[in-house]
Amino acid sequence: MASTIRITLPDGSIKEAKAGTTVLDVAQSIGARLARETVAGLVNGQLVDLRTPLEEDVTLKIITTRDPEGGEVIRHSAEHVLADAVKRLWPGTQIDAGRQDHSVKFQYDFRFPRAFRPEDLEKIEDEMRKIIAEDLPFRRMEVSREEAQRIMAERGEELKLIRIDDIPEGETITLYEHGPFIDVCRGPHVQRTSQIGAVKLLEASGAYFKGDESNEMLQRIYGTAFASKKEMNAYFARLEEMRKRDHRKLGVQLDLFSFHPEAPASPFFHPRGAIVYNELVELMRSKYREYGYNEVITPQIFDVALWKRSGHYDNYRENMFFADAYDDVEDRKFSVKPMNCPSHCVLFASSSHSYRDLPLRIADFGRLHRYERSGVVTGLTRVRSFSQDDAHIFCTPAQIGPEIRSLFDFIFEIYELFGFSDIEIFLSTRPEKAMGDLAIWQHAEQVLAESLDARGAAYTVNPGDGAFYGPKIDFVVHDAIGREWQLATIQLDFLLPERFELTYVDSDGTEKRPVMIHRAILGSIERFFGVMLEHFAGDLPPWLAPEQVRVLPIVDAINPYAEQVLSALQAAGLRATVDSRQEKLGYKIREGEAMKVPYLLVAGQREADAGTVALRLRHRRDEGVHPLEEVVARIVNAVKTRSREL
Repeated sequence: MASTIRITLPDGSIKEAKAGTTVLDVAQSIGARLARETVAGLVNGQLVDLRTPLEEDVTLKIITTRDPEGGEVIRHSAEHVLADAVKRLWPGTQIDAGRQDHSVKFQYDFRFPRAFRPEDLEKIEDEMRKIIAEDLPFRRMEVSREEAQRIMAERGEELKLIRIDDIPEGETITLYEHGPFIDVCRGPHVQRTSQIGAVKLLEASGAYFKGDESNEMLQRIYGTAFASKKEMNAYFARLEEMRKRDHRKLGVQLDLFSFHPEAPASPFFHPRGAIVYNELVELMRSKYREYGYNEVITPQIFDVALWKRSGHYDNYRENMFFADAYDDVEDRKFSVKPMNCPSHCVLFASSSHSYRDLPLRIADFGRLHRYERSGVVTGLTRVRSFSQDDAHIFCTPAQIGPEIRSLFDFIFEIYELFGFSDIEIFLSTRPEKAMGDLAIWQHAEQVLAESLDARGAAYTVNPGDGAFYGPKIDFVVHDAIGREWQLATIQLDFLLPERFELTYVDSDGTEKRPVMIHRAILGSIERFFGVMLEHFAGDLPPWLAPEQVRVLPIVDAINPYAEQVLSALQAAGLRATVDSRQEKLGYKIREGEAMKVPYLLVAGQREADAGTVALRLRHRRDEGVHPLEEVVARIVNAVKTRSREL
């Protein structure tokens, strides 16, 4: 082992240090302020405790309270403070284990004689703040299995002794101690309890030991923690905003869709929701005409032999639905299609093709069904029945670059329409479970990388995250509150054309294999519907709104004029209604706002006499009285141009 090691920092600079130097030692050598804020280190990309000795040459990023990873370390440390607080308040309470994922919260399980009550959580939270104020240092200790068992036995921690038995032979066992509290833990943890700036306990529940129903019921407490009160307040404000935007809540409120146990994880789109859904489809259809796509319709049910030929049977079978009823009438097995690509290969092979026919762009809105486990389905963003703006491009190798450049234009045009910004691009390479020769994969990955480089697009490589048949480019958008959503994908496939023996006649008269590009821009229309609904907080742009205009007559005597206004709106192709209920105007306005109608047109006797309307824009005050023709033209223009503005 070398006595001196080289430590490469994020800026490329190299520090030489003695073997055994810790992350905190390196931080102290850079500056006192950095050392005070250090909570962990990223060593060769892996999060480690700041007390971890560095024994060989490494790359190192010092993690402070300001880094996202720092928040994880703070919450992990708050987890120990939680357990300490419970044991101080109720001596003799036994502890089990905490949480592995500390990205947003922490938890601890306790052997406790009853369920924790809200008043208990208040007491525990107060005790945690006292412990934090004590500014206790965390100490990391590597111990033998026997030493860990002795310490936990002396402390009466029966559950911990079972957990120690579960640690594999040869694995390093570490204990962490702060004040009187000690626990078996991998870490990492902050330097001192005072680096935990703010804590909040969220809820309590029962939890079986090791998650096994045959074991005893323990009591679990959830909480979260941050480097500062300001950061915690921002987190809860964001949570509240997310609750307001939850597409499942908005779907009910706006009468767009619902779910029912008769068709698990498969949405029912109501008339209003179907309008929005079909507008999304029509958007893509209009762009298909611009970008040279041919739309096709393919069957729902296929012989399983198709999926065996494509490789989906071996690589995707657990996510497929099988049509077992056919077994009784035919000596063949069938399945409902989870994707369109094999059927498009069948379609391509049904006729001969020349190089002059390529690129051939085939689009398909066919219904797809995938078996998603009940534990992962959620609203529209993970369903079992859906449709995609799915397309496959069959082209020559020389056409790959131009096609991908065209796809970039297409993708960015669509995302601009919805106001998605800050788009991140990821190049995903060969996964462990992959079909085809390594050389083909390497060539495909190189082609995609060169296409990205030629466009000058910044991208991140995701090793091993490609589809089983080829590498891909994924696009991640950020919505109005900064959340990330993976939407578009471009997948390069040299393998399915080979498996389906697809050919075209090249200019030299020889038969050659086409390249197949899989692409989706919205992706699952159901999922995009949910993402978009949350992005706009339900305030859909006029062209997408299921009800674009609502006419509000002030009194019953104005109803005939309101119907004239409605006729003018509908004649202009607008989706409009009249609220002729015998309710006060203020109530009607609030109802229109609650349903997020973009335009409310108020009409009284003066407006009826003058052929005008008082225009109210969604979430804004009255915009004044305008001639009806002018208002209709304004709304029609907003819809026609697919503007996000009213």
